[in-house]
Amino acid sequence: QVQLVESGGGSVQPGGSLRLSCAASGRTFVTGRPFSTYGMSWFRQFSGKEREFVAGLDYSGEDSDYADSVKGRFIISRDIAENTVYLQMNNLKPDDTAVYYCAAEHYGLGSSVPYEYDFWGQGTQVTVSS
Repeated sequence: QVQLVESGGGSVQPGGSLRLSCAASGRTFVTGRPFSTYGMSWFRQFSGKEREFVAGLDYSGEDSDYADSVKGRFIISRDIAENTVYLQMNNLKPDDTAVYYCAAEHYGLGSSVPYEYDFWGQGTQVTVSS
């Protein structure tokens, strides 16, 4: 099993920045499936809407993908030593207000399809308003 804990959410004015973190832990990391073998992604969910893809990073850490709505503003990255994936969010807009979730898939390619992910965090709220 893999446990994912998001942090870094909060309230910010339009044009501001936030950095979300997702710390991963689990016995699997020491029994043959280290963090570096997991594709990691961020999704978000607006009130009353389906969860939508934001950004994904494949397990190699070399290929990333972004939703059109966040390209050029958000950056996904990871720190293998810290078992953590980040989402740097810049130039935030009110439309970015949502609950943000990180997700992990063993040997994942950073897919935009939610059901392909095996593990999910509990989410962190991001609110962008003036």
